Amino acid sequence: MTGDFPFPVPDLSSLASVTRRLAATAAAYDRDGTFPAEGIRAAHEAGLLTATVGERYGGPALGVADTARILHALGEGDPSVALIAAMSLAVHRRQAMRPHWPEELYGQVLAEAASRPVLLNHVRVEPELGSPARGGLPSTVARRTPDGWSLSGRKRFATGVEGLDWLLVWATTDEPTPRVGTFVVPGTAPGIEITHRWDHLGLRASGSHDIALHDVEIPEGNVIDLAGHGAEAEQDNRAGAALHLPLAALYLGVARAAQGYVHRFAHERIPANLGHPVARTERFRRVAGEIALRLDLAEHLVFTGAERVDGADGSYAPEHALGARVLADRHATEAVALGLRLLGNPGLSRDNPLERHFRDVQCAPVHAPQEDTALLAIGAAALGTGSERPT
Repeated sequence: MTGDFPFPVPDLSSLASVTRRLAATAAAYDRDGTFPAEGIRAAHEAGLLTATVGERYGGPALGVADTARILHALGEGDPSVALIAAMSLAVHRRQAMRPHWPEELYGQVLAEAASRPVLLNHVRVEPELGSPARGGLPSTVARRTPDGWSLSGRKRFATGVEGLDWLLVWATTDEPTPRVGTFVVPGTAPGIEITHRWDHLGLRASGSHDIALHDVEIPEGNVIDLAGHGAEAEQDNRAGAALHLPLAALYLGVARAAQGYVHRFAHERIPANLGHPVARTERFRRVAGEIALRLDLAEHLVFTGAERVDGADGSYAPEHALGARVLADRHATEAVALGLRLLGNPGLSRDNPLERHFRDVQCAPVHAPQEDTALLAIGAAALGTGSERPT
């Protein structure tokens, strides 16, 4: 399969045009809460959905820094599209770094992705378990059948599920000695029930619905990383720099979009009692400076960190990535809130994008590991205790 599917190297210099294309439809998708098909198509046509496919498969194999730039641009245009794309990019990146898929199965994924948008996502969170980032094992069960496996269970927050081609479902086997693994389920497989319960404050078009799996059958070979119960089966909160930093960049893109609207408002708003744009007032200039300071520093942290990860010199510890994401998320949410308070009632009106940007950026701290878990890992490293969990 090596090099069988040549994928174009995305032109990152044209990302601004993709941002504009996504921004043109973002409000409508947000209002309706529908799957952002047009935005996903735009990302595919720009070669962004396969940007992290490994070189051995004919892919561009873009690194963490370029992935962060892509998600920053997509996030500025439509963060729902960006988050759906981020999940696929993360899957391809992991396969490029450590091939672990069955070759034939991954070859099928790439063959489809060469001609149309193909979306993948890990489906791990469960109603009872919550986020795997806090430990625990799935109650979703994979039972052996004569031809493979049958999966039953419930999952939460399956981002983009209405458009997913492949669901990577985390489940426990019903064997005498149970094992845990990821079961690769076609998005069109019979027995997948989408609840359509996603009615969120932000990222409304991400379609992160709950799903139920009712005896969903897959072939025997559609399994990744099947292992015994234990620490190796749990989520490592420290080892995700390749996802933490691009996710932070995504929400910084949202904050930049909000900043852009604040600037336009400041230059266009001319109160009768002033006779000139409010951009010239001390109040607007001071808050604009606060916003710029937060976003400039956050982007420096994220993009410099991503370049160091790509440099692979070993000097950038996992805790550095966690810390960069914590601070970037704080700065992004604070920057948008500052803009909202500056504009007052006009900022809260649904006839402009700032209200939507404010809602979307609230999703930044929600992604696992959440801030308390990240700080625990950072503090354990700082103290040299060598454990994320208290004893």
